[in-house]
Amino acid sequence: MNDTATMPLPMLKLLAQNWWMLLLRGLCAIAFGVMALAWPGITLLSLILIYGVYSAADGMLSIIAAIRGGAQAPRGWLVVAGIAALAVAAVCFLAPGLTALALLYLIAAWAVVRGMFEIVAAIRLRKEIDNEWLLILAGAVSVLFGVCIALWPGASAITLVWFIGAWAIVVGVMCVVLAFKLKKRAGT
Repeated sequence: MNDTATMPLPMLKLLAQNWWMLLLRGLCAIAFGVMALAWPGITLLSLILIYGVYSAADGMLSIIAAIRGGAQAPRGWLVVAGIAALAVAAVCFLAPGLTALALLYLIAAWAVVRGMFEIVAAIRLRKEIDNEWLLILAGAVSVLFGVCIALWPGASAITLVWFIGAWAIVVGVMCVVLAFKLKKRAGT
């Protein structure tokens, strides 16, 4: 047996082969953002459930990407981010009566954690991919979003929905752009 057959593939090759996972994550974020902007008058319960669906999809896709990946460090980050997103989804589904303030801090914490993971991943990948700034920017937008929500939780419900929707669309578009750059790099 050849030892190179069992060695992990380079990070960029793995990312390029699985570009569609990032595309799906981006499309889920965009869909959530569009729904939030299209129906700003939705009730808090509806927002919690919609966000729970988005968070569950994002968490599952992160874990699937970790399972399919080959490099150790990013796989661990994807698993942690995926588990965190699934935990947020579970809270949304199991305790939908959460107050708006509790939901805000939960969303803020998750956005900051996700953003930090994206920034760290981009820094680690900077020697392997071009335009890693897109992932850094997506991470920075997530961190900024989380911090803003934590600092100004008293915003009105409609403003909150618009803010969450805009954040999801921006992050989703960045993920889609990066996915297509990876697809182009993969030559598929």
